[in-house]
Order: sequence, then structure tokens, then C-alpha cells
Amino acid sequence: MGISSMWCVMVLSLIALAPICLSHKIDDNEGNLYPQFYDHSCPRAQEIVKSVVERAVAKEARMAASLLRLHFHDCFVKGCDASLLLDSSGSITSEKRSNPNRKSARGFEVIDDIKKALEHECPKTVSCADILALAARDSTVLAGGPNWEVPLGRRDSRDASLSGSNNNIPAPNNTFQTILTKFKVVGLDLVDMVALSGSHTIGDARCTSFRQRLYGQNGNGRIDTTLDQSYAAELRTRCPRSGGDQNLFIMDIITPRKFDNNYYKNIVASKGLLNSDQVMWTKNEASKKLVEQYAEDMGLFFDHFAKSMVKMGNISPLTGSRGEIRRVCRRVNHF
Repeated sequence: MGISSMWCVMVLSLIALAPICLSHKIDDNEGNLYPQFYDHSCPRAQEIVKSVVERAVAKEARMAASLLRLHFHDCFVKGCDASLLLDSSGSITSEKRSNPNRKSARGFEVIDDIKKALEHECPKTVSCADILALAARDSTVLAGGPNWEVPLGRRDSRDASLSGSNNNIPAPNNTFQTILTKFKVVGLDLVDMVALSGSHTIGDARCTSFRQRLYGQNGNGRIDTTLDQSYAAELRTRCPRSGGDQNLFIMDIITPRKFDNNYYKNIVASKGLLNSDQVMWTKNEASKKLVEQYAEDMGLFFDHFAKSMVKMGNISPLTGSRGEIRRVCRRVNHF
């Protein structure tokens, strides 16, 4: 599926009319992102981002998934504008406090390191929003996943939305239709939903995110019937009925730190860890077919994932004179 500027503007216009999206003015500059944006103003920008991400992932392999997740959680709230990176201050209540991010969003120090290096190389030039997009791509590649050209030119927001973070980001326990609706609201479709969920191939999840599947999806105390029973019994040993909320579990039990299609093979085998993973197999025929195709053809998954990442990165970017280029990603500029 091609991504053209005209197409993006059309999608963004529709997004502006969506009922659960935050009010967000669209202008003619929006959507004009292109990979060569920093070729003259900061030629080494992509090289610098990559080098810092490489060091961080070499130090801790899990960081690849964490950086990829930051881009996702940023784009679903007010668009890809780095609002997630803002700490609470003055009138700003940080999105880091939201249910999807509290005690789980991480990698902020890596973004700080990237920004510091870029500010030294070319001050006031590269946005934090673009750093998130590049770090997500580089993390995917380092984990063995697909490469893609990242359209650039985003600017940073001057505010955050705690309510948007709580309401717009798909949750592990959402129904299939709720998750799909949250994707559609930001201009993404079912293919994007199934493909982007594949990022869980290198992710971890907390016990609190799937406990209900082990002890009664419907309050009956029984294991979710769509979850492999022996796998569930194994999970119960470290995810008790109460306590252990922060205990971490790999989401791909075959190759937990390698970006591949085993995540989909797990779903076919009823070993999708999160309810939001497994419902793609059990609740919708179109998504089930995609899961099956990705499980059988990693090349197809990689192709769709890369295209969907570009598409997601085009959600309501601030361009032109809108927003700012933050000097420090955690706070707005003070003039």
C-alpha cells in the first residue's frame, strides 16, 4: 500500500472528524514528511540516532522493544508529536502517568542520550518526534526485523494529554472491536492492526496485563479456553491470583528477542500471551487469515509491518511552523 502525501492529508482530514480523537487542527503543511529532511541541516542525524540505539540495545536487548513501544504510544495520542516524552510541569500532566505507560513505558534515558548527541552536532534542529520514529526503526532492524525509510520533518508538541493516553491506546484486555476502532480512529486499518501487533515478537508483558486469562475471564476462576492450558499452568507459577503485578513475561516464547514471525505461530497454537493478541485469531475471520499468512510467510509480515510503521508515523504530525523543536525532550522550550 503506497503512502503519498495527498493520501495522508485525506486520512488526516478524516481523523479530525473522528469522535474520540482529541481536537486537533489540520493545516496544509501537515503530512509533508520525507526521508531526506535533515540531509542538509543535520547530515549525520540518522547515523547518530542509530549509534546510540545500538549501544543501548547491546547493553540490554529488551530496550529494542521498549523504544519501539514508545513510538507507538506517542503516535496514538495527539499524533506523532513526542507528547509522551514530556514530564509533568506547570500546566502539563505527563502521559507517563497514564495506565498504559505507568510502571511500564521505558527507554526515556536513551532518548535523552540521543537528543544530547544531536544537540551537540546540530543544535535546535532534530525533533524529539523524529528521534522516536528513527529509534523505533533502528530497534526493529537491530532485533532482526525489516528496514524502511523513515519520513522525517515532524515537530514537537508543547502539551500532553493524559486522558488521550488513557483512552486512545489499545489495551491488552480490550475487545477485538474496541482495538480495531482505536486503530481506525487514527487512520489505520485491520491490516495495520494485525501487522503492528507483530511488534510483540520482541516484547515483554506484566502479569497484571494478562492475569484475568489465568483466573477467570468471566469471573469463574477458570483458565481462558482460548489459551493453551499447559501454557497457562506454566504462567500461573509466576503470575499468582494476587501479587506479582510487575513480574515480566516474554511474549514470544520461541525467540523472545528476535524480530520474526514466531509471535503469529504462537497465536495459531493458542499461546498468544495477551487477550489482545489471541482475539485476532478467535474473533474475526479477516484478522485470522492475516495471522495465518504471517505465520507462514515472514517476508509478507515484514513487508506489511514496514508499510504500517510508515503509515503510523504519519498520524497527525506537526509540521511547518506548528509546534517546536525541543532542546530537551522532557520539557517544552522556554524563551
